[in-house]
Amino acid sequence: MLTISGVEKSFSGRTLFKDVALQVNRGDRIGLVGPNGAGKSTLFSLILRTDQPDEGDITFQRGIKVGFLPQESAPAGAETVLELATAITPEVAELQKQMKAWEADHLAEVEHQDMHDDLHGRYEELGLYQLDAKAKQILSGLGFREKDFNRPAREMSGGWVMRAHLARLLVQEPDLLMLDEPTNHLDLEALIWFQEYLKQYPGAILLISHDREFLNQLVDSIVEIRQSLLLRYSGNYEDYLLQREAHEVKMLAAYKNQQREIAHLMDFVNRFRAKNTKAAQAQSKLKQIERMEKIEAPTSEDRRINFSFPQPIRSGLKVITLTGVHFAYGANVVYSGVDFQAERDQRTVLVGPNGAGKSTLLKLLAGALTIPQGVRELGHNVKCGYYSQYRVEMLRPERTVLEEALDTPQRITEQFVRTVLGCFLFRGDDVFKRVSVLSGGEKSRLALVKLLLDPPNLLLMDEPTTHLDMASIDALVGALKQFAGTLIFISHDVYFIRALAGHVVHVNAGKLTHYAGDYQYYLDKTAATSERAALTAGAIKEEAPRAPARAENKAPAKTKEQKRLEAEQRQAIARARKEQQQLVTSLEKEITSLEKKQAELSAELEKPDTYHQPGRAMTINRELIYVQERLAEIVPEWEAAAQRMTALNEPSSGGE
Repeated sequence: MLTISGVEKSFSGRTLFKDVALQVNRGDRIGLVGPNGAGKSTLFSLILRTDQPDEGDITFQRGIKVGFLPQESAPAGAETVLELATAITPEVAELQKQMKAWEADHLAEVEHQDMHDDLHGRYEELGLYQLDAKAKQILSGLGFREKDFNRPAREMSGGWVMRAHLARLLVQEPDLLMLDEPTNHLDLEALIWFQEYLKQYPGAILLISHDREFLNQLVDSIVEIRQSLLLRYSGNYEDYLLQREAHEVKMLAAYKNQQREIAHLMDFVNRFRAKNTKAAQAQSKLKQIERMEKIEAPTSEDRRINFSFPQPIRSGLKVITLTGVHFAYGANVVYSGVDFQAERDQRTVLVGPNGAGKSTLLKLLAGALTIPQGVRELGHNVKCGYYSQYRVEMLRPERTVLEEALDTPQRITEQFVRTVLGCFLFRGDDVFKRVSVLSGGEKSRLALVKLLLDPPNLLLMDEPTTHLDMASIDALVGALKQFAGTLIFISHDVYFIRALAGHVVHVNAGKLTHYAGDYQYYLDKTAATSERAALTAGAIKEEAPRAPARAENKAPAKTKEQKRLEAEQRQAIARARKEQQQLVTSLEKEITSLEKKQAELSAELEKPDTYHQPGRAMTINRELIYVQERLAEIVPEWEAAAQRMTALNEPSSGGE
């Protein structure tokens, strides 16, 4: 479907890609990961041909349709949300425009009726009537209400326009769906729906995402950009982490082995190069070192950095209370007599459908909205801090990033502040940028750093992981786990929620439902995988009709055909059992052989004599790498085969 071969790309003397290759086949689900600036979006640009590689080829199978959702700034014109979601091609857009104009003019003359019939015929030929129904289902799944369908898209916020464009791609169903951070603009319920929908998507998917739970649920392979290469790992994100760690251990061992061999050769060179009788041998050793294919020292570009943040003063047990609070936006009543209370050290996440009032509740708690009726009461010694990704007016535009971060009453060093800034993507000379030239995302991250460097004991956060990469999210999780205060937050990042929340409040239709447990407890209690997701993804099956009651519970006599079919089924299961048993036995033998070979090679590398034979250590090391790679492939195969064999041996498998 898509083949990348020998691609190289550099910017301003920096090599982003060096002789990289990638194959994307039908049905693939690939997550593209790497730190910010590694080249993920650049790779997308090369695939989409909005940029050109310096070397190499990027080719598509003939007739392949590609759909792309950018991370930001998808356009919106005068079309309605529904028209945007169904405007797959220019022809479709023109047909929709003509149909709308005809209906608006109420033309009934014969010649116009003929035109109307032609339009309807073309609509039916292209399947556009079914298209509207499909688009409405998808829009509903992404959080749009029915009354939004006919609203002009340009009247909606940028996040909702992005959702409409996402709906358009899902309606279109391209053969290759390319998504750049598609979950950024989704609330938790829309994200769950989207995740379930993509599991049934008929085409291939190539996506960039910093949401590891989303990747875990969806992808079957991870492509990491590291040291200008594309490294592919099978499985989801957690599988990738385990394989990458094993790969690093293996490469570190290979690097150390080679360095030992080089050191041994150089020791000979240094000792004998000045002696006439040994000079030729010394020169030969130097050439041997030069001919070696050097192994680079493995580096972990996104290794987690641990440090201790300043801590706030201790508050009283009751931190904040809302009593009988009413709030409305004009005629839209959000809360009518709502009560809420948080206690010291609680970690509470607010969940619920989009528009339910989660952000409004957070603003009421923060005092950012005036309460017309009811009481907001802070507890003893409580200092409240509110972080919103859209609230950055606290920053001084004339200052640099570093100056702004250093402006805190806490006693902290510049080195510590620069370390924290680095964790939140302000690296190198970025710390000397003026606040006035920062993007919205950069300002949000800087506001987050300032909040962490002088934290209040009541921290209210609205989508704090937006604009952060995975290493930065880990740094934020680490900081908030240390935080000795009360945390109330909204997030669509399930990994972030699972890492921090110990209490869940479900917000819906002005009602608050408390769950005194973590996110998994909430899911178990509510089965909150979203009925809406199941409906629009086609996952809900019709209830099977009940079999009529049998007289005296006696089973009816089996026909010869039924008996024959059951016998064939038992024989097929028996054959499958035998095949799986043979496969398991074969794999076990190979694993035993490989492990024995691994032990022998490792032992030989430990012998000093090995390094006296030119190139011997390198040969052994290559054999060892092959053995380790084969073991990494074959062990999961054996585990899967063993599980299948166990399942076939279950009584239910035999129809007994």
